[in-house]
Amino acid sequence: MELLPTIWFIAIAVLWTGYLFLEGFDLGVGMLMKLFARNNTERRVLLNTIGPVWDGNEVWLLTAGGATFAAFPLWYASLFSALYLPLLVVLLALIFRAVAFEYRGKVDTDSWRNRWDWAIALGSFFAAFGVGAALALTTTGLPLNANGDREGGPMAWFSGYALLGGAAVVGFSLVHALAFLALKTDGDVRHRARQWFVRLLPVLLLPIAAWALAIQFMDGKPWTWAAVVLAVAAAITAWLLARKGAEGRAFLALGGFLVLGTASIFGAVFPVVLPSTLDSAFDLTVSNASSSDYTLGLMSIVAAFGLPLVIAYQAWTYWVFRRRVSTAHIPEAHSFLPAVAARAFTTKG
Repeated sequence: MELLPTIWFIAIAVLWTGYLFLEGFDLGVGMLMKLFARNNTERRVLLNTIGPVWDGNEVWLLTAGGATFAAFPLWYASLFSALYLPLLVVLLALIFRAVAFEYRGKVDTDSWRNRWDWAIALGSFFAAFGVGAALALTTTGLPLNANGDREGGPMAWFSGYALLGGAAVVGFSLVHALAFLALKTDGDVRHRARQWFVRLLPVLLLPIAAWALAIQFMDGKPWTWAAVVLAVAAAITAWLLARKGAEGRAFLALGGFLVLGTASIFGAVFPVVLPSTLDSAFDLTVSNASSSDYTLGLMSIVAAFGLPLVIAYQAWTYWVFRRRVSTAHIPEAHSFLPAVAARAFTTKG
């Protein structure tokens, strides 16, 4: 097995894990805008917890996709062309979500805010579901021929595994968001988030546990089975810590669950990066799907300088905005548009 392709397979797995850890809770907070928050003030509390960081968290998605394109162009081409429609939905969901963050507070009316709240919630849901479906399919397979092209129509990707992966990331994002809100808020929002976390964790983590177990039964190795056992232990630890009110340690334990779970999934399928459901001879692997050693070597040099900078500025951002947010910190709502324009936007609203 060649060294550089293996290193970059591990690097891409780490990037996806980082994306799920960081973007997971802010996608979950977006969904909780309509599921958890009781009024506009609480919704503003939720938005303020992720306001300084949500766009930076999306850098990990771009980096993971860009690294796949550069390090494993055949993997990128086969996966993204086969999943053209669901990934287009993910892109549109992220766009609507980002626009909603910016426009929600521009007009001080309930109807205006309600429309953008739904855009945030649904955008977060479809983004999480689409990413989960894509990751599940890259570990369970697509109908690829000998050239790496998809066989079948535009919905050939649709399967039980796609639904399972989508549900897995949605469920994890919701429980991760509850852990984050318990850590980042105060008052009633904090206490309710912790209660919901303790109550819902066993249910919301079932899809991602089922995905990990399905992969183990297909391709599991002794060490990946051990990682699954440790992941279950981490989830139980997070639940117990949350019951005791140790929100910070519960959040970290849930992060440990994610790291161990994704390690078990990516480790089990290695060295295959994208299986073919038509014939295992058509599988894309770290050897036959990778770029040249020169390209991977150059990427390694750039990453050695760039990745620490990304981690450093994100760590600094989280440190600066580390304080808890409560309803007491939220000022009165007011419109940013002139009264005439506000009425024009909200007529019939």
